[in-house]
Amino acid sequence: MAKLTIEEVRNVAHLSRLEMTDDELDVFAGQLSKILEYASMLDELDIKDVEPTSHVIPLKNVFRADEVKPSLPVEEVLAD
Repeated sequence: MAKLTIEEVRNVAHLSRLEMTDDELDVFAGQLSKILEYASMLDELDIKDVEPTSHVIPLKNVFRADEVKPSLPVEEVLAD
């Protein structure tokens, strides 16, 4: 992946409503480029046989079943 330019970082900062000095832009351009380079390693993975999922572990409803139980009387709940 190509390095981010100062102008690209300046544009992202503008969209994020962040004010940055030229020195900060230079530092962040390097840091963000390294992050994107690291994340690009995911492109090397063979995922053709991997099903899309919303959770990494199979989850089912973990809530207890609803049960009708007696509740407090309205007078007691609204009492001072």
